[in-house]
Amino acid sequence: MLLFWKKGYEAASIPDLLEVMGISRSSLYDTFSDKQTLYRDALEHYKKGSSNKQNILEQASNVRDGILQFFEYHIASAYDTSLPGGCFVTNTATTLESPDEQINVLIQTSFSDLEQAFCELLEKGQQSGEIDKTTDIKTLSYLLLNLHQSINIMAKTGQNPERAKEMISFVIAGI
Repeated sequence: MLLFWKKGYEAASIPDLLEVMGISRSSLYDTFSDKQTLYRDALEHYKKGSSNKQNILEQASNVRDGILQFFEYHIASAYDTSLPGGCFVTNTATTLESPDEQINVLIQTSFSDLEQAFCELLEKGQQSGEIDKTTDIKTLSYLLLNLHQSINIMAKTGQNPERAKEMISFVIAGI
């Protein structure tokens, strides 16, 4: 997973994968059939591991704190120097020339699940009176999803994480 995340699908060669995984070529093909299947499995594995962030939104006691905690965790992860940088799903969405249909679905599901988690938290905020009932929470959810994705890209390009934190504080103040 880390090799694909770091190098991308195209640049991660079979010899690179075999070396990192410590297996033979026949084991790779017996287990995964092909490189594309291995890539999908790595992406699925990443997606399962990153579900902790959505749990923050689901368990938030209030909207602003939940969104702030989510983005603090996200920014720390996206800028973590022990990881390849950004987000494996975002990197896939922006770099893979022609992903197969299963990868397209995985990416779309990842994005729509996060947008839905934002929307559900914002709906709770409207019900509790924390957010004005006239706020367009569908659009706000989509904005938060896009901020999430832009942080991934900015982290990948080495931008300052403090600017991302300032941006999130600015957005939360306006909710």
